Amino acid sequence: MPTFAEIIDVLLLRDYNTRLVVFCTLLLGTACGTMGGFLLLRKRSLMGDTLSHATLPGICLAFVVAVVLGANGKSLPVLLLGAALSGVVGCWCVLFIRNHTRIKDDAAMGIVLSVFFGLGVALLRIAMAFPEGGPAGLETFIYGKTASMVWSDFQLLVGVTLGVLVLSVLLFKEFRLLCFDEAYASAQGWPVRMLDLLLLGLVTAVTVAGLQAVGLILIIAFLITPAAAARFWTERLDRMLLLSALIGGLSGWFGAAFSAFFPRMPAGAVIVLFAAAAFLLSMLFGVERGVVVRWFRQFRLRRTIGRQHLLRALYEILEADGERIEDIRIRPVPFRLVRGRRTWTDRQLRRNLRQAYADGLIEPVTKNDEIVLTQAGLESAARMTRNHRLWEIYLIEYADVAASRVDREADAVEHVLGDEMVARLESKLQTYRSAGGRLVPESPHPIRTGD
Repeated sequence: MPTFAEIIDVLLLRDYNTRLVVFCTLLLGTACGTMGGFLLLRKRSLMGDTLSHATLPGICLAFVVAVVLGANGKSLPVLLLGAALSGVVGCWCVLFIRNHTRIKDDAAMGIVLSVFFGLGVALLRIAMAFPEGGPAGLETFIYGKTASMVWSDFQLLVGVTLGVLVLSVLLFKEFRLLCFDEAYASAQGWPVRMLDLLLLGLVTAVTVAGLQAVGLILIIAFLITPAAAARFWTERLDRMLLLSALIGGLSGWFGAAFSAFFPRMPAGAVIVLFAAAAFLLSMLFGVERGVVVRWFRQFRLRRTIGRQHLLRALYEILEADGERIEDIRIRPVPFRLVRGRRTWTDRQLRRNLRQAYADGLIEPVTKNDEIVLTQAGLESAARMTRNHRLWEIYLIEYADVAASRVDREADAVEHVLGDEMVARLESKLQTYRSAGGRLVPESPHPIRTGD
């Protein structure tokens, strides 16, 4: 376990190597988070995995060619250049298969990924047979070796990160259009293929730059996980990209710092685990799509629907005394009579009654199981019933919806239809009368209620 002094040294970044690694992973996480947002919306999450695996043949070939030509096969720029070229070829193969065959994106990426990685493993065996192959450390590109990053790696990541951020800002409108509606962008005359190639080129640059930090196997997690986590917090692309970059940067920072406490733990794996922890937190508590938030919203919606159904059922029972709210007199309504108006169970109805009583809409249920609306409850029930009936008429008359498919879960229609349409619907409301005096036609399908 690290001592207190060691923890303070890491947190304050006093050690040069720790400071360098933390800043490198911070920059890499920011770049990966930004590009991962576009990949996620393009439904090409597997593209990052394809690119990373496609770099392995290039690394091995660059090493072999450099050794054969008498150059330094261990030169990092040479190896990364080979990785970039191989990644570009992999991208071109995916686009060629997609554009010239009937094979979809996911199948094309899966084919290129497996073929290039298999070729890379075979070439790695050949490269390791060279005398220089063992000390070259080519296998570190598979799993990454964050602790070995040097100043030149930091300079490379600074350049890649700045390039990614600048181009993402300058081409934000074009990339957004490409992500959400490629067909519309093409119809409007935008160079869709060039934009697609540019986007994949930026992803390739980020992937190659991150090989030494997290390796070609884990780089996909660093590309997609921050973007997927940010998706739970917002529906706007600009905010999503900012959050994705922030989550990626913080994951790199905390992962690298935590791995410094335990030198035997691989930093790349720890970084990905921190990103996964951010994803799990976002999945549960994200304000837009989080599981807990969605459950709470659904709970409130079910409770609202249950209260609306209860009020409408009570109003329709009392409505037999008169057609106008001024003519309706509040009287006790038997529990079983209300129970028969909907497909409620006793438990569901009593839960709705307790909620209505808490909201001040009904009086306490008597010992004889009789329900009495309060004056506020009667007014709310009349308003709710009116809105539902206007909405039903609108769907039947103007939306060309069959009566059997009309849903009764409607809110205040003035916010949706406008004053003119509401006035027209109210004039039609008087024509919808059945023999029993109801102002709307009977719906032939049962009304569903929330549990």
